[in-house]
Amino acid sequence: MKLRLALMATLVASPALAAVEGKPFFSLHNTDMVVAIAFVLFVGILVYFQVPRLLSGLLDKRADTIRAELEEARKLREEAQELRASFERKKTEVKDQAARIVAKAKADAELAAKQARVDLEDSITRRLKAAEDQIASAEASALRDVRNKAVAVAVAAAGDLIAKNLATADSAKLIEDSIKTVEARLH
Repeated sequence: MKLRLALMATLVASPALAAVEGKPFFSLHNTDMVVAIAFVLFVGILVYFQVPRLLSGLLDKRADTIRAELEEARKLREEAQELRASFERKKTEVKDQAARIVAKAKADAELAAKQARVDLEDSITRRLKAAEDQIASAEASALRDVRNKAVAVAVAAAGDLIAKNLATADSAKLIEDSIKTVEARLH
């Protein structure tokens, strides 16, 4: 059917006026007729060897390959966009984390500075207290030494006065009173 249609289209398309004078239109002397017959034979050979089907198959195969390549390119593009978005998110997360680390470091530094100030103030207070205690202890020791010295001097002076002014009988009585007082305090 296709062959008939192609043959009819070829015959209709060839000009009838191209015939050589004195020769019939459908003869081998007419070059248009020879070309038309060669074309019909060529198309017939192509149809016989199923070239149009092969060409159609090759074109369909190529179209499928192109579709597959386009689909793969679309998938790769989507994957690249996802990777880019993932990297952007990671970049944002890293920036946020860096900001948090810097803020924490600043807070830790401020806290350490405050703690150092408190420790320094405590150390100064302890040293002042220790110095005041040492001064108080030295003062108490000096007062005790002065008192002891004053008592020793007073006792020595009293002993000298008593020895000069006291008679022998009075001294024996004084010794006995002292022994009784010591005895009463010990018991």
